[in-house]
Amino acid sequence: MKEGSVNWKKVLTAWLLIVAAESIHGTLRRIFLVPLIGDMPSRQAGVLVGSLIIFVIALLTVRGFGMITSRQKFITGALWVLLTVIFEVCLGLLAGYTQERIFSDYDLGQGGFMIFGLLFMFFTPFLAAEIRGVAE
Repeated sequence: MKEGSVNWKKVLTAWLLIVAAESIHGTLRRIFLVPLIGDMPSRQAGVLVGSLIIFVIALLTVRGFGMITSRQKFITGALWVLLTVIFEVCLGLLAGYTQERIFSDYDLGQGGFMIFGLLFMFFTPFLAAEIRGVAE
C-alpha cells in the first residue's frame, strides 16, 4: 500500500468490529436495562454507551487505516455512517419492527438520539486519528 492510501479492508474490518460490539451491547441493554428503565430511555442511554464503544474501537484501529488527509478521515466516517444506517434498517426489518419503530430512533421528536450517535460516528475517525497522531 502506498503512502497516504487508505486501507479500506482495515476500515471495513473496524466497522465490523463496531457492529459486533454494538450488537452485543444492544442485546445486553435489552436484557438488563430495558426492564429497569423502559425501551426508549434504554435506547437513549445506549447511544451514549455506543458512542464510547465506537470511539474506543476507532482509537485502537485508526493507525492501520493509512489515512493522512482530513478528507480521507471524513470519507471513512461517512462510510461508517452509511453502512450503519443500512445495517440498522435491515436488522430492524428482519426483526419484524415497523418502519415507524425503526426510524423513531432517528427522530428527536419521538425521543430518538441515534442522529447524535451517527454524527459522532462521522467525526470519530478524524478525532481518533488526531488523538493517535495520524495527521496531515
